[in-house]
Amino acid sequence: MLWTIFIILIVLYILGLVTGTTVNGFIHILLIFAVVAVIIEVIRMTTRRGRS
Repeated sequence: MLWTIFIILIVLYILGLVTGTTVNGFIHILLIFAVVAVIIEVIRMTTRRGRS
């Protein structure tokens, strides 16, 4: 689920760069949230592997 949201936000970010129509940098804020969420998920995956 998290990866799906991340991919959608990346596609929207690229579309915003190509078309040049971003709503006051809103898509950039969403991209930052997506990157932070992916980093957190990767950290959780590595700690789960270490426990088992």
